[in-house]
Amino acid sequence: MSKVQCRQLRGKKKDELLKQLDTLKQELATLRVAQVTGGAASKLAKIRVVRKSIGKVNTVVREAQIENLKKFYAGKKFKPLDMRPKLTRAIRKKLTRHQQNKRTPKEMRKNSLFSLRR
Repeated sequence: MSKVQCRQLRGKKKDELLKQLDTLKQELATLRVAQVTGGAASKLAKIRVVRKSIGKVNTVVREAQIENLKKFYAGKKFKPLDMRPKLTRAIRKKLTRHQQNKRTPKEMRKNSLFSLRR
């Protein structure tokens, strides 16, 4: 099997991708057997190409999965942790604008009675 390109894979359906993944894994297994038995140098060099192709297929499958999940959670209130923006811990824990502007009744009364001089 020749080199696999991601742009060719993106047009395929999930079952086709999984079928191709199975064939690549079988091919890798046969190449590994050839490696142990002392096969030709061309077969040994092909192991790397097949491994990279398996990685590309897995990447495309995962990308499609993430895209579908993004569509599913688009209008929802909560999202899974891995789909939320990473940012920094401090920014994630920071109070919202609404929470920052909230005042207690005692604080509001104090501000109205003892407002700043003009």
